[in-house]
Amino acid sequence: MRRRAVALLMAALMTAGLAATGLTGCGDEGGGRESVRLMVWSPQGDQSKDAGEWLQTCCNAFAEEHPEYDITFVYGVADEASSAGQVSQDAEASADVFLYANDNLTTMTDADALVKFGGIYREEIEKTNSETSLASVMKDGEVYGVPFAINTWFMFYDKSVFTEEDVKNLDTMLEKGVVAFPFTNSWYLPAFYFGNGCTLFGDGTDAFKGADFGGEKAQEVTDYLIDLEANPNFRIDDLGSGLAGMRDGSINAMFSGSWDAVAVKEALGDNMGVAALPTYTLNGEEKQMYSYAGTKAVGVNAQSKNMLPAVQLAIFLGNEYSQRLHYELESVVPTHTALLDDPELLSDEVVAAINETFNNTSILQPNLAEMANCWTPVENMGKGIRNGSITHENSAEQTEMMNEMMNSDGI
Repeated sequence: MRRRAVALLMAALMTAGLAATGLTGCGDEGGGRESVRLMVWSPQGDQSKDAGEWLQTCCNAFAEEHPEYDITFVYGVADEASSAGQVSQDAEASADVFLYANDNLTTMTDADALVKFGGIYREEIEKTNSETSLASVMKDGEVYGVPFAINTWFMFYDKSVFTEEDVKNLDTMLEKGVVAFPFTNSWYLPAFYFGNGCTLFGDGTDAFKGADFGGEKAQEVTDYLIDLEANPNFRIDDLGSGLAGMRDGSINAMFSGSWDAVAVKEALGDNMGVAALPTYTLNGEEKQMYSYAGTKAVGVNAQSKNMLPAVQLAIFLGNEYSQRLHYELESVVPTHTALLDDPELLSDEVVAAINETFNNTSILQPNLAEMANCWTPVENMGKGIRNGSITHENSAEQTEMMNEMMNSDGI
């Protein structure tokens, strides 16, 4: 009944606002059903029988709620990372509706490959997402997708080693157990620099402000990281070594995302703990670590030949029913505000940790083309500290070099 009620509500909202959006159907004047062909892309897991065929189930439910259409669904496999490149390069040959990671938004908008959601559709997206979630699919004031999953990272830990109080501070943890961190991964390492006041493009939207990963505040972090890497209870998580260590007991905490939750649970059982990001102690002061955050979203191809049903399907794939089913079948953590207020979901410690991280200890990853220049310099910082070429003696020089490269072109 819950599924039916949600679907009917969505159908009613869509029907009520067609004239307002300028998107009107062109079905048979005699009242017949309009033949519609919709190509839909998603990752393989969303279509797997073993995982409950989330995509097919949702599309079939959509068709049931839209008897005005005689829909033929054509399913294709494309994960959220690769879909953006395919749609941008050849929109006409791509899916009508697809899933994408929001950090690829600029790639598609630069190619005029994404539909802007307006009217009742934009209103529906706005009222069912937090400000951060909504901002993740916006550019220049326009909304380009329907968020359906939170994408960020947090901390797993062994409850038999650390208490809930211990995991509030990284340095406290290192006194009691072994901690692994993806030190040479530039999606993770900025967390320490953000904690001491470094910024990217001002609030993340002003390309002219550039990267601010230089000066004394950044050098202090570099020096902290040099000491961190040398700590005997610290391990660099690389190529799955953190998870392997959790399995054999040589590592007691690691930083990752929901994609590793099942594996960590298998390794630790009832001792699996999950927490938002800790603080770290820099020059006697506690600094909060901040992860990159974003969303995965449903997008509509700007070249779609069936624009109205494609937009309606995108809204449906991001509605409460579809997001709840995604969570139940594949543990995909939703963005829908009704679900994130649901005590049942919040009782899941992974959902709770992701929600807390997303809302309190994360930085929305900028949707700017200039971000392309920020990855390699930070990665090289981590690698340089690991191999010993970056030391306390040259940390100031190396930090400024990182900052200069983040603000240059052509990396």
